[in-house]
Amino acid sequence: MARIPHILLNAFEMNCVGHINHGLWTHPRDRSADYTTLPYWTRLASTLERGLFDGLFLADIVGVYDVYQGNVDLPLREAIQLPVNDPLMLVSAMAAVTRHLGFGVTVNLGYEQPYLLARRFSTLDHLSEGRIGWNIVTGYLDSAARAMGQAGQAAHDERYDRADEFMEVVYQLWEGSWEDGAVRRDKARRLYADPARVHQVRHHGRWFDVEGYHLAEPSPQRTPVLFQAGSSGRGQRFAARHAECVFISPPDKVTARRMVHSLRQALVEAGRRPDDVKVLMGTAVVTGATEAEARALHAEYLHHASTEAGLAHFAASVGVDFARYELDEPVDYRPGQAIESARASAQEHGWTRRKLLQMFALGGRYPAIVGNASQVADELQSWVVDTGIDGFNLSRTVVPESHERFVDLVVPELQHRGLYKTAYAEGTLRHKLHAQGPRLPTRHAAAAHRRPPRD
Repeated sequence: MARIPHILLNAFEMNCVGHINHGLWTHPRDRSADYTTLPYWTRLASTLERGLFDGLFLADIVGVYDVYQGNVDLPLREAIQLPVNDPLMLVSAMAAVTRHLGFGVTVNLGYEQPYLLARRFSTLDHLSEGRIGWNIVTGYLDSAARAMGQAGQAAHDERYDRADEFMEVVYQLWEGSWEDGAVRRDKARRLYADPARVHQVRHHGRWFDVEGYHLAEPSPQRTPVLFQAGSSGRGQRFAARHAECVFISPPDKVTARRMVHSLRQALVEAGRRPDDVKVLMGTAVVTGATEAEARALHAEYLHHASTEAGLAHFAASVGVDFARYELDEPVDYRPGQAIESARASAQEHGWTRRKLLQMFALGGRYPAIVGNASQVADELQSWVVDTGIDGFNLSRTVVPESHERFVDLVVPELQHRGLYKTAYAEGTLRHKLHAQGPRLPTRHAAAAHRRPPRD
């Protein structure tokens, strides 16, 4: 195969029991029900840093999956992202036991105010010494909208229009409120910050009115590394303007290659470089010392997985109650306010309830790679070469063994092939990912809000 750059790796997690591969919490070795304890997360962070993972990608939802059967009975029985705790609260503890691991945290800006969210991310960027990222989502659950006092989700494209304005406000706070050199820390002159270099943000738009100074002094990255997962046409335009890393979940290589090509084109049209964004694909890996051991583990996991729970999760993603359909009955994937790219993919492939249950054999919709270290490395390399992605978000199966086995078995094989780093680079998360320093490049939309440097 052609030589490729080092593969990027994130662990894909969530502050809950059941994240992607549903039902595996019932496995006798699984410890995911310990998610409410700090040692659960600090052990994970230490394992990932030992494996030189680039980051821990923390998903989140606001709301519940009540589309399937019209209630939350199955999500509660199977812990389908319910209960779910706040992901931001985990970062400080994990940052304290690591030095390099990055943290990409999902926050739905649809239910946030930019002024306070900007401070929360600046705080975490300080405490992690520049290792924080934000996965920007606009929401898709009507249950979340109702819980937040709204009648339902705003229209799909309108959510992105609001998000664009939200980003303009936080860019002004992060990049423009405090000049470089504003913080003096001069005890002799009793001058902590130079008032002439700290500026009030004045923004009056369609959705937001903000007049205020950013409450936090500039953090190592100022703006956190920006992750995004929207793959619809409007979502991709948003990503082309704002994102530095994009997360995709294609069903096959043909779809992945098309998604990557489309994103690279959108970046150029937005005045950025085609490689300004790292593309990461969701997948699950089951590995062992031998192929036979990996296959036996996979069979063991299948026994505990819940295909119906995977279907209930997907039902919320596309806004379709599959309980109303027979196994082979054509499904009406009409447009709605759920995840447009997931709905369009389901419609394109004509997925029936039977087909989806087959796809969700491991309890989740991501392709599973099963084999010994060499076989897994072959498949990971093949995806990168054949599709143009930059790396992977690895979803957990059985905790903690899924990530520990990957670190102990697959990482050395990737390193042996020259496909994976053997040491961390110094610097912030942004510099580790893009090798261009801690700050966003001048061609990014945020840079327009920077103050010109002074002597």
